[in-house]
Amino acid sequence: MPYYSDELIEEVRSANDIVDVVSDYVRLQKKGNTYLGLCPFHNEKTPSFSVSRNKQIYHCFGCGAGGNVITFLMQYDNDTFQEALETLAQRAGIELPKQEITAKARQEADKRARILEINKASAKYFYAQLRMEQGKKGMDYFVRRGLSQETLKKFGLGYANKYSDDLYQYLKKQGYEDSFLKDSGVVSIDEQRGGYDKFWNRIIFPIMDANNRVIGFGGRVMGDGEPKYLNSPETMVFDKSRNLYGLNLAKRSRKHSILLCEGYMDVIALHQAGFDNAVASLGTAFTPGHASLLKRYTKEVYCTFDSDSAGIKAALRAIPILKEAGITAKIVKMAPYKDPDEFIKAEGALAYEERIAQAQNSFMFEIEVLEKDYDLKDPESKTAFHNAVAQRILEFEEELERENYIEAVAEKYRIGFENLRKLVMHQGTRVGIAGTTKPLKSGVQERKKKENGMKQSQKLMLTWLIEEPSLFEKIKPWLGPEDFTDELYRQAAEILFSQYQAGKLNPAGIISMFADEEQQREIAGLFHARLKEVTTPAEKGKALQETLIRLKENSISYRSRHLEPADLEGLQKLVADKKNMQKLYQIDWQDAI
Repeated sequence: MPYYSDELIEEVRSANDIVDVVSDYVRLQKKGNTYLGLCPFHNEKTPSFSVSRNKQIYHCFGCGAGGNVITFLMQYDNDTFQEALETLAQRAGIELPKQEITAKARQEADKRARILEINKASAKYFYAQLRMEQGKKGMDYFVRRGLSQETLKKFGLGYANKYSDDLYQYLKKQGYEDSFLKDSGVVSIDEQRGGYDKFWNRIIFPIMDANNRVIGFGGRVMGDGEPKYLNSPETMVFDKSRNLYGLNLAKRSRKHSILLCEGYMDVIALHQAGFDNAVASLGTAFTPGHASLLKRYTKEVYCTFDSDSAGIKAALRAIPILKEAGITAKIVKMAPYKDPDEFIKAEGALAYEERIAQAQNSFMFEIEVLEKDYDLKDPESKTAFHNAVAQRILEFEEELERENYIEAVAEKYRIGFENLRKLVMHQGTRVGIAGTTKPLKSGVQERKKKENGMKQSQKLMLTWLIEEPSLFEKIKPWLGPEDFTDELYRQAAEILFSQYQAGKLNPAGIISMFADEEQQREIAGLFHARLKEVTTPAEKGKALQETLIRLKENSISYRSRHLEPADLEGLQKLVADKKNMQKLYQIDWQDAI
C-alpha cells in the first residue's frame, strides 16, 4: 500500500465536506447546528444519525457508529482506508502520489492492468452477443429462468456464440497480443490450432472482484455439452479461493449478514427477489480465503446451500471454516426444494424471508446430520449417539457456551439436562476439559456494559470544549488532559488541547490519528455527548461546575491510588489540587457556556 503523509490525508479529508458526502448516501435534514437522518448502519424508524458540519464528524446515538468522512466510506462501502481515501481524493480532484516501485514490479502491474483490460473487453463482447440474433438461444434461457432485463444488466450477463474463435478474432482486432490473451484465460493458444476461445456456445457470467473489476468468467453450456459449467482458469488476477461471486454488489447491501450460496443462478435469483446480500463460491469448495474475505463485510453468514447430500456436505465443510474466522454461521433449509432459485420461484420472497428467520444454529444442524448415523430406537445406538454429542459439546472452550448447548440439545432430544451434563463432564474428565472454568472470549455471550458515569462526564467535557472553544481558557486553571483518566479519552484530550494551543480545533482530524475502527467510533462519540433537560444559562453553568468537580475529584483519587512513594512532585501536585477544589465550589459558572 502506498504511504500517504498525515498532511495529505488531512488535505483529502478537509476537501470533502462530510455533510455533502454523507448526503449522497443518506437523506439528511438540518436541525439546529447538526444534520439528522436514519442511520445507514442499523435499522431504525426514528433518526438518531447525526452529522456535524462544524466538527466534520458523524455519530449514531442508536448503534454507536461514528467517525469522519473517511471512516464513513469505510463503513458504508466496506472499503479499506486506501480505497476510501482514493475515492475522496478523486471526488476533490486531488492527485495522490504514485508509489515508487521496481522495474519488475512495474512490469507485473502493467501485465495485470492489460489482463483486466482484456477481461473488460471480453465482458462487453459477451454482453453484446446476448442481445444479437446469435445470442437468442442464451436470451431465451435467461427468460425461461425468470430473469428480468434489469437483472441481466445488473450482472452483465452475456453469451459466447457457437464459433470457437469469435472472441479471439475480436480481441486481436482490438490490438491485444497473443501472450496477454493466453495469460488472461479467455483464449487458448497452441501451435496446431492457433488461437481459440475458452468459452463458446455458453451463457456467460462475468466474475467481478469486490472493486467491480472483471477478473474471470463462468459459462454454462447450451445443450448437452460437457462440462456443464466451466470457469476461467486461475490467472494473476483471478484466484477462485479468494473471490466470491456477487460480492461487489453484496458489499453495498444495508443488511448486516451475508447469504452464502452454491451457484451463480442462486445469487442472481436472490438479488432479483430483493436479497442483495447473496454471494457464492466460484465452482470450488468454500475456503479460509473466502471466510477471510467475508470477515471484512459481516460477522454473520447464512448458508443457503442445495438441499441434497452434496449441499449438506458443503455446509458441514463451511461451518468450521467460518467459525475459525470468527463468523457466526446459520443454516437456511431449502427442502423440499433443491436450491434458493427453485425455492424463490415456487414460494416467493416472503416465504424465503421466513426461512431466513427460522435459520438453524450451525451446531444444532451438525448434530441433526450426525443423528442420521444412529438408530435412536435402538438403546445401544442411542447411547452411542449421546456420547458422540457429548464429545462435540466439549469442543466449546467456554463453560457457559457448553452449558447453553447442553440445554439446547437436551431439550431437542429429550435427554434430560442433568443426564447430558454429567455425560459431558464424564467425557471431559477423561480428556481434561470439563470442570475447568475458562473466561469468556472477547465479545462472546457478553452483554454490552452500560457506560459508567465517569466516562460520560469525560465525554461531556470534551464535547463542550469542541462546541465552546472559549471554555479552554476558563477551565485551564482547573483541568488538563492528565485529568482524563480513561486512556483513550486522555489521548484525545491531549490532541485537542494541543490543537487549541495551535489555534485550530479539528475533531475530524483526531479520528484519523487512530487506526483501530473501534477506537475511531469511540473518539467520534466523545464529541457527541448529549446533556438532556439543560437549557438555561444557570442550568448549563451548574452542569459544567458539577462535571468539573466530578472529573477533578476522580483525577485526584486516581492519582492517589497510583502515586509512587518516592514521587514528591506528584504528591505536592495532589496536595495543591485538593486545596484548589474548594475554589471550584465557589465560582459562578453561569456565563461560562
